[in-house]
Amino acid sequence: MAGRAVLLIPHRGDTADEGGLPGDYRKILAIVREADGPVQVRAVGEQLGLDASVHGKLEPLRAKMTKLAARGWLHKRGDGRFTARP
Repeated sequence: MAGRAVLLIPHRGDTADEGGLPGDYRKILAIVREADGPVQVRAVGEQLGLDASVHGKLEPLRAKMTKLAARGWLHKRGDGRFTARP
């Protein structure tokens, strides 16, 4: 694909289902969807088995969740928590 940029994380409107997302992003979506309400990055990290007591371990996850929100897969609330888009 010379000369064309390829998005690793497509915009939600570009694909009908999440099958086009990498596996770790699909896991994040599943955790957020299964939650009873808005979730913090820390809670998702714990579900993924990350050491949530180390702030630096959560930053890559926060970046992934923010990217999912920017592409329309998640909604980032003003308080920093995330919800799944319907």
